[in-house]
Amino acid sequence: QAITGDPFAGRPDGLGVALCGAGSPMPSPDRAGPCTVITAGRHVYLVDIGEGGVRNLGRMGYGAGRVEAVFLTHFHSDHIDSLGALMLQHWGTSGSPAPLPVYGPLGVDTVVAGFNTAYGLDRGYRIAHHGPQVMQPAAFGMVALPQDVPANGDQKLILSKDGLQVFAFRVDHRPVDPAYGYVFAYKGRRIVVSGDTKPAKSVERAAIRADILVHEALATNMVGMMQAAAKKTGRTNLEHIFHDIPTYHTTPQQAADIAERAGARMLLLTHIVPPLPYSILEGPFLGDARSRYHGRLEIGHDGEEVLLPAQSDAIEVRRRF
Repeated sequence: QAITGDPFAGRPDGLGVALCGAGSPMPSPDRAGPCTVITAGRHVYLVDIGEGGVRNLGRMGYGAGRVEAVFLTHFHSDHIDSLGALMLQHWGTSGSPAPLPVYGPLGVDTVVAGFNTAYGLDRGYRIAHHGPQVMQPAAFGMVALPQDVPANGDQKLILSKDGLQVFAFRVDHRPVDPAYGYVFAYKGRRIVVSGDTKPAKSVERAAIRADILVHEALATNMVGMMQAAAKKTGRTNLEHIFHDIPTYHTTPQQAADIAERAGARMLLLTHIVPPLPYSILEGPFLGDARSRYHGRLEIGHDGEEVLLPAQSDAIEVRRRF
């Protein structure tokens, strides 16, 4: 059923976003590392590919072979650590005669070259076993497409295909620099993905009247509790890390303020820090975010998908697993 199923069956033409990973580097029982699926018509794209994302992609019915390109927001390990698995499965199952395109900030060529090198021996094994007609040598690996976008936060068009336009813009995740967010526009619908960032005017500008703002979220009150626990047990390095990470992320309340000012119709929180293994923790995680934002607010879960039918105002939320 997984092989023969059509993930687009019965759905109208339009733009969509699904979470193949709504988590962070912290271990979570129900959220994989950062991974966001964007669909436009029957085209499939990814924003970042964290640990567990490739498996969830398969569980959702899309599979690595359908992915046409990857857009990396930045090169923190949790956003790129499943690139190798994605690349290898795409090579073997897509039938594409060319490597998988990977867009990203300057430096993406270094990342891509590293993964291509790391999987070089496996390349030989696969070709020897399945033959060059199946594992086409010229299609192995990935091809890097570095993008240099304006430092002032203005958007830059980086892809235009079959009615879809993809724009990149800078966000503020310093000392990670550059780091990007992305805008996906298709047939009158628009999705903005913030990537990892502290509150940034560039995100707010990009999200003006967007259908969906997919924004990262870190609850400083909860991370503070983890910092105190690390200190109590003498885990000095971990205490220091918990002290540092709030400085380049956005709280749920701040994300709500951004979405409210921008007039975005839906706010989907992802890159959830810390993990929320029980639903009762969602209240403390959000704080007063719901009172700050008058649109629809969702805490992202793996397998959640939001569909935006073309030339419509409808927002349809469903689960793929």
